[in-house]
Amino acid sequence: MLMPQVTETESPHMAIVKKAPRIIAVANQKGGVGKTTTAVNLATALAANEMRVLLIDIDSQGNASTGLNIDKRNEQQTVYDLLINEVSIEETLAQSAVPGLDVVPASVHLAGAELELLEADGREFRLARSLEGLSINYDYVLIDCPPALGLLTLNALCAAHSVLVPLQCEFYALEGLSHLVRTIERVRRSYNPDLEIQGVVLTMFDRRNKLSDMVAADVREYFGKKVYNTVIPRNVRISEAPSYGKPVLLYDWRCAGSRAYIHLAKEILNREQELAV
Repeated sequence: MLMPQVTETESPHMAIVKKAPRIIAVANQKGGVGKTTTAVNLATALAANEMRVLLIDIDSQGNASTGLNIDKRNEQQTVYDLLINEVSIEETLAQSAVPGLDVVPASVHLAGAELELLEADGREFRLARSLEGLSINYDYVLIDCPPALGLLTLNALCAAHSVLVPLQCEFYALEGLSHLVRTIERVRRSYNPDLEIQGVVLTMFDRRNKLSDMVAADVREYFGKKVYNTVIPRNVRISEAPSYGKPVLLYDWRCAGSRAYIHLAKEILNREQELAV
């Protein structure tokens, strides 16, 4: 896990303690649950709360990069170069249009990275080692994971302090959640003993649908306070925003989806402050 780093100043008798960022993997083994949407918009909402945020897109589909209008066709180095060629994380950074939010973009080459990592030394900890050398003082690092348990997701879970689980309000989502919980337990036993569930956020919630209420009640009964009070509604503006290369907070900050992600960010920050006391 990351430890505070000491940066020397001009005076040999003074030093500044560099605060390690909170690293959160946004993960769910089931696809279509709003994982990338949550990663992009939560990162934006945290930045709007004056947090310095880094979003790492470790999903080969690269939707988080697209959703923040990061051009993946240029010559910039990506998370693939970070994992396979072990370039520094600073060499991969791209600025987003959101002040305070940087991105490590994905690459089409990530599709083959799983095979390339198989024979690599320390293959599970490539991302963790990169973050240990991070020189920029971020408050939060969010990692958008693929919807499967492979070496890319394992790298994220080995690097993270916690896992944020977006959960679509439908029946099959509960089954996928149980698989993810078992995965987190295995990673905790074998690789990262400090890994915990940051929280569960209910997504695509439709108040007109009784199933949404039933799923929400079941999840809250099982996970208790780990489930955030904020729910992300099914909202057309959230769906439209990625096609414009914008998070929904920039696309339409007045819509219900934007307000929900702002409330989620504030809830996360408040919980973090309570735990720090």
